Amino acid sequence: MRLLLVEDDAPLSSRLCGELEQAGFAVDIVMNGVDAEFMGGSEPYDVAVLDLGLPGRSGLDVLRHWRAAGNLLPVLILTARDAWQEKVDGFKAGADDYLSKPFHTAELLVRLQALLRRGVARPHGPLCVAGLELDEATQTARVLATDERFVLTGVEFRLLRYFMRHPGQVLSKTRLTEHVYDFDAERDSNVLEVYVNRLRRKFGRKLITTRRGQGYILGADSA
Repeated sequence: MRLLLVEDDAPLSSRLCGELEQAGFAVDIVMNGVDAEFMGGSEPYDVAVLDLGLPGRSGLDVLRHWRAAGNLLPVLILTARDAWQEKVDGFKAGADDYLSKPFHTAELLVRLQALLRRGVARPHGPLCVAGLELDEATQTARVLATDERFVLTGVEFRLLRYFMRHPGQVLSKTRLTEHVYDFDAERDSNVLEVYVNRLRRKFGRKLITTRRGQGYILGADSA
């Protein structure tokens, strides 16, 4: 899943980027409000972590402009402002969740996972699709029929998670690369095909079907 991290505290953003990437997110960092508004409105992110006290344009203004433009990107506000009125203003502007500094990264991750589950109307618990159970904490997948468990690489995990969050949907190579890789990554569709085939070797070729000229679909035979 692709995440926009808007934070002007360089040490904090660097630390969070590493921790979020370890948790399976492709992360883009923006350090001012003007660039944040542009990136959030032009790139297909799955979720955003947004600081309020930003140079150039406040986080609240960025969020208001996103919502006024019809941008429904899930947004978690992360800020040192913990007064109740600040929280009310954030929610009125269109925030989906709010976390005050200082905070524990574990809580941030749990809140982000809750936002992502809400976005696909998924119940609490492991992600289970097409005979697979995905453990997002350990980045492993279990075949329910055999109880066999596989450890996934970072890209395999991000790719399988995106497939499993959109079962039965035809996903183009462009859409997959946009959500699996960050902005600076080299987006080679041939490399993506390599990772799709690696997932097929692990879990069976019928798991992911190729729709020629359209893309891939997970669970077409199992749904």
